[in-house]
Amino acid sequence: MDWGNVTVEDLMEALREVEWSTPPRPIPEFFSRFTAPRSYSKWTSRLKCNLYYYRTNYFILIMFILAVGFIRRPLSIVAALFTGLSLAFLNDSFAVTFNEKVTRTVRQFSPHLAAKMRPPITPVLRGRPTKRSIHICGWPRSVFVFFFAAVSCVLWFTSSSLLSVAWALVIALLATLIHASLRTPNLKARLNTFREEFRAVWRNYSEI
Repeated sequence: MDWGNVTVEDLMEALREVEWSTPPRPIPEFFSRFTAPRSYSKWTSRLKCNLYYYRTNYFILIMFILAVGFIRRPLSIVAALFTGLSLAFLNDSFAVTFNEKVTRTVRQFSPHLAAKMRPPITPVLRGRPTKRSIHICGWPRSVFVFFFAAVSCVLWFTSSSLLSVAWALVIALLATLIHASLRTPNLKARLNTFREEFRAVWRNYSEI
């Protein structure tokens, strides 16, 4: 796949819809084979490739740096957790899996309540189902994203760590950017594994 032809919007949409339940890539692989890109086009292609392929590693890296930055302030760690959840809910796979597990747990205690938590039926237009909207516990996903984001902002403010979180977030994002820019893409994975994943994500779009 020519990652140079993949736009930023395509990459963000793919990261939102792709499966995130896969385990992170091995640490020896994650910290090996660093080279400087030879041109701007090579850099942008490598950056998008690594952001997609090492997505789970980068998410863990960012959460780890945030946790280390606030290890002396437990409230800030909780705020980082809520921030991570609000971002994780933006991913379709995580939101659907979270909803299924919560609904399954509630069903053991109250089947009636679990029935109310089911997502609405997807309407069918011209014989084809429309793209399903993601619901969590019977509510639109945006409600949960807004709630966890709002709670995390309150916790950041009450813990008096706004400046600290800014520095930690900058360091985390900078570390991710540097790694994604210098890590030579895994050729075998690029040609096989995540190429098929990316094609699966965009199969519906190619049929339109």
